[in-house]
Amino acid sequence: MQSNYTPADKATYGKIKEYVKERHGVNVHTRYIAEVKRMCGLEMGENFNKSKKENPKVKHCPQERVEYIKDALKYFGLI
Repeated sequence: MQSNYTPADKATYGKIKEYVKERHGVNVHTRYIAEVKRMCGLEMGENFNKSKKENPKVKHCPQERVEYIKDALKYFGLI
């Protein structure tokens, strides 16, 4: 796969989702991307859409998709 990425491009959640879909054929949710970014110690902005529940149910990213997202983060030069 030829890379057309340039450092001036910003690795948005949309671009990460698009890369994973094209490369691995699966869709990933933005919350999974955020979870993997936290796992990798990447800086993130504040989440303004937080649940107001005391103990919200949180679905964790399946390990297979963690690897796909990490692949995308490597592709975009974030890790």
